[in-house]
Amino acid sequence: MTTVTALIRQRRAIFPKTYLPGKTIEASFIQELLENANQAPTHKRTEPWRFQVFHSEESRQALGNMLSGFFKKNTPAELFSEEKMMKAGENPLKAGAVIAIIMQRDPAEGVPEWEEVAAVAMAVQNMWLTCAEKGIGAYWSTPKAALEANEFLGLQPGQRCLGLFYMGWHETPEIPAKRGAVEEKTVWK
Repeated sequence: MTTVTALIRQRRAIFPKTYLPGKTIEASFIQELLENANQAPTHKRTEPWRFQVFHSEESRQALGNMLSGFFKKNTPAELFSEEKMMKAGENPLKAGAVIAIIMQRDPAEGVPEWEEVAAVAMAVQNMWLTCAEKGIGAYWSTPKAALEANEFLGLQPGQRCLGLFYMGWHETPEIPAKRGAVEEKTVWK
């Protein structure tokens, strides 16, 4: 198997609850990761990806406070769970870094919006594969709090948050893939 094929097949979602406490993600690695994200395909070279890096403990705490506060304020009483609220607030602190994934819509709308979303998703895949190569766990989370965090993130017109990318060192054993057979999803003509 080629290196790229092996990397693609070993990539998994590694959740913040399994991250090793106190292990930071080096800024130099985050820069490399963002450079790799920046190489994603993009129709008409709109490069719609934007990133906000929550690296310091203070910034991750602020993110956690926003997430837990949103959960508390916006969850109906019958669905409210103190445990879920605390988890929302603690996950950013368990991570070595969290990156807000933001899409900047092409102001000229020269390409369909779905193509901009797809380009951002490809940038995130590059990030995920970069993490997998280094043994860093990663997870793309899309809580409603993040998707509606325009004010907290200071987003500009045409921007929207597509979720949070959590990263952390871990010791989780390799997890086998849970995918159906590709033959069940393919028609040859």
